[in-house]
Amino acid sequence: MTPPTPAARIADLRRQLEDANYRYYVLDEPSIPDAEYDRLLRELEALEAAHPDLVTADSPTQRVGNAPAGKFAEVRHAIPMLSLGNAFSDEEVQDFVRRIADRLKRPALRFSAEPKLDGLAISLRYEGGAFVQGATRGDGATGEDVTLNLRTIKAIPLTLRGTGWPDVLEVRGEVYMPRADFETYNEYARKHGGKVLANPRNGAAGSLRQLDPRITAQRPLAFFAYGTGLVEGGELPDSHSATLKQLRGWGFPVSSLSEVVEGVEGLLDYYRRIGEARDGLPFDIDGVVYKLDDGEGQREMGFVSRAPRWAIAHKFPAQEQMTVLESIEVNVGRTGAVTPWALMQPVHVGGVTVTRATLHNADQVARLDVRNGDTVIVRRAGDVIPEVVGMVPERRPDGTVPWRMPSACPVCGSEIVREEGEAVWRCSGELTCPAQRKETIIHFASRRAMDIEGLGERFVEDLSDLGFVQHVADLYKLTLDDLLEMKRRVDERDGTTPETVKSGKVATKWAENLIEAIDRSRRTTLERFLFGLGIQHVGESTAKALAHWFGDLQVIRRLPWPLFKQVPDIGGEVARSLGHFLDQPGNQQAIDDLLARGVVIGDTHPPSGKLRAGLELATVLVDLEIPKVTRVRAEQLASAFPSVQALLDAPVHNFVTAGLPSDAANAFATWLEDETNAQLLSRCGAALDELRAITPADVAVSAGPLDGKTVVLTGSLASMSRDEAGEKLEALGAKVAGSVSKKTHLVVAGEAAGSKLAKAQELGIEIWDEAQLLAFLVQHGSGA
Repeated sequence: MTPPTPAARIADLRRQLEDANYRYYVLDEPSIPDAEYDRLLRELEALEAAHPDLVTADSPTQRVGNAPAGKFAEVRHAIPMLSLGNAFSDEEVQDFVRRIADRLKRPALRFSAEPKLDGLAISLRYEGGAFVQGATRGDGATGEDVTLNLRTIKAIPLTLRGTGWPDVLEVRGEVYMPRADFETYNEYARKHGGKVLANPRNGAAGSLRQLDPRITAQRPLAFFAYGTGLVEGGELPDSHSATLKQLRGWGFPVSSLSEVVEGVEGLLDYYRRIGEARDGLPFDIDGVVYKLDDGEGQREMGFVSRAPRWAIAHKFPAQEQMTVLESIEVNVGRTGAVTPWALMQPVHVGGVTVTRATLHNADQVARLDVRNGDTVIVRRAGDVIPEVVGMVPERRPDGTVPWRMPSACPVCGSEIVREEGEAVWRCSGELTCPAQRKETIIHFASRRAMDIEGLGERFVEDLSDLGFVQHVADLYKLTLDDLLEMKRRVDERDGTTPETVKSGKVATKWAENLIEAIDRSRRTTLERFLFGLGIQHVGESTAKALAHWFGDLQVIRRLPWPLFKQVPDIGGEVARSLGHFLDQPGNQQAIDDLLARGVVIGDTHPPSGKLRAGLELATVLVDLEIPKVTRVRAEQLASAFPSVQALLDAPVHNFVTAGLPSDAANAFATWLEDETNAQLLSRCGAALDELRAITPADVAVSAGPLDGKTVVLTGSLASMSRDEAGEKLEALGAKVAGSVSKKTHLVVAGEAAGSKLAKAQELGIEIWDEAQLLAFLVQHGSGA
C-alpha cells in the first residue's frame, strides 16, 4: 500500500484523538488507554513540527481537551488551565532542566516535585473565604460548572481556615477515587449487575459529571490541591512549595509526598523513589510532576501554546495498553470457583509483559462483550492481577460470537453450575476435581468433620504435591513408610534435612500418631461424614438436619434435590447444591471409595417419623418449583392423578379437567416437555415410594421441651464444652445456631460472653446462665 501523505496522516491522527477525547470527556467511555493516546499525540506533534504549514487552530496539539459536554453551564477560566508537557525518559528530564538553566542563567535550580494523580483536574473559586464555584478543566479555556457536585466531596473546604486569604482565590487540584474504594465499588457493581468502572480516573470523572449531585455524593471521591489560578486582593508566597504549605494551612489537602529537590539528580531520585512506592499508594498515579519552585523563575520562563515551560510531567510506564485477545479460557480455583481468563498476545503493561488477564466472572465478560479476536484494553495497577477493562469496537474482526461459560469443568468434567442470584459459577465435582483436591482434603480432615488430628494444611499440601494423595479416600491407604518418605522428600526439596536424619536417626512418632488418627476417623457419624464431603452450602447444622431426618447415607445419596426440601430450613438453594453434588458420578465414586477403605457410619437409622407427613405428591410438585403450580394447583393435580407416571402420560387438557386454569395447565405441560424435567419428576416419584416404604408409620413423635426453639450458646461453660451443651440441647429438640437474631428464642451465656449477649439483651431475648442450663438439663434427663 502507498504510505499516506503527511496531510492525510495528520487528518487521520486528529480524527482518532478527537474521537478519543469525545468518548472520554463527553461519553465517559474511554476507548483507548493513555499510552495509545500519548503515542498518537506524539506522532501528530512530530508531523506538525516537520510540516508547520499544516498546523491548524483546532488541532489537538493546540488544545488541552475537548469542549464541554453541554450538560452543565459553561465557566470561562480567568486564567487558562493548561496541561503539562510529558517526559518519558531521563534524557528528556535532563533536557528540561538544561533549557531552564540556560534561559535563567542559573547553574543550581530548585524544583517542587509531587505525584501526578490520575484523576480529573478542577478549579475551585473562593470569594471572601467561601467556596462559590467549581469547574472542570474542559478545553483549558472553558470548563463545566460542577459546583454542586464538588460540594459533596468532604475533602474540599467550603470555608477557608485561618486568615490572610485573598479576596478572590482560585485553587487548582485533582479529584480522584482511592484504589480501595474503586475496587469495593466495582465488586459491588459486579455482584449486582451494575456498570463496572474502567479505572479509578474514569470513576472520578464520571462521578463528578453526574447531573444529580446525590449520585456524586454516593461515590468515594477525594481531592488534592496542587496549585492556584486567579488571585485578587491578596498575595501568595513567591515559591510553589510555600504556596502549597499555605494552601494546607487554609484547609486544602495537599499530597504529603510533595518535596523540594535540587537539580537533575534530585528529580530523578524522586522519580525512582515514588516509582518504588507506587504500588503501595492508596491512589493511582501515572507519573510525577516537576515545577520550578520560585515564582520569579516561572514568570521569566513563561508558557508555550499548551503548557508552561517551567513544569513537566515525568510519566511512569503505562498501566493500560491494547492487545489482541486470542482466546477466553477458564480456571478452576481451590474452592471450585470457575473464573474466565483472557489469553492475549504479549503486551508490556505497568513494567511487565502480560499474556493473561482476569475477566472476573461470566457476567463481566457479557458486560464487556469481549470475544476471541477482539482488541482489548488491559490494565495492571501495581501488584493487582492484570484485568481486561474494555474492548475497541471498531477493531472487532468479522465473524466473532459471544462467549459462553462451558457446561463441564475443564479439569474433571463435572457439571459447572451457578446458583440463582450468584455471580460465580462453580465446578460441582468437589470430591474428585484435582483443582479442588487440597481444599477438599483439608476440610474433610478438619476437627468438626472427620477430625483427623495432626493432618494440617502443610501436610495436605505436601502429600498432594508429591503424589501420595490424589483423593480423600487415599488418606486411608497411607502407610507409615509413605509418611516418612514424604517427610524425607520435603526436607530434601526445602533443604531442611536435620543433622539427626543425616546421621541415620529418623523420628517416627509423629507419623505413627497421624496413622492412628486416620484409623480412628474411620468410624464416624453421618452428620460428620456429610459435613466432611464439603458440599456447597452444607454446613454443620444442615448436615445434622439431614442425618436426623433421613438417617442413612444410602438413602440420602440417591435422593433427587426436591426431596431435600422436606427438611425444615433447607430451601431451594441448598437442595439444588446437594442435588448437583450427588448427580456427579465422580462424587458418588469418591463416596464408594471411602466406604471401601473402611469408613463406617455408626449411627445409621430409619428416617424420622416426622418425614411421613410430607411424603405426598402435592408437596413434591410444590417443591419442584414449577411455574404457576401453586400449592392449590398441586393438590388438584395430586387428587386427579394417582401416580407420577399418570401425570407424565396425561395430555394437557386433562390438567384443565383436573381444575387447573389454562395458563397453569399450559405452563405445567411446557415444563414437562423438557426431558430433564420429566426425568426429575420421575425420580421424585420413585424416591417418594422408597421413603414411604422405609419411614416408620403411625409412630407418635414426641416433641422435646425445646422443639422448634432456636438456642445460641456464647461464652465459656465450666461444666462442659459448648459442643457438648449444644448436643444436649439438640437432643431436647432445640436448633443450635451460631448467631443471635430476632428468630432466636434463648441465649445461654457463660463466662466472658460478648457481643452475642449484648445483642440478645438489646432484642429482649430470654437469657440463661450456666446454672439455669444445668437445672433444665437435669430436669429433662440430660444432665451433665
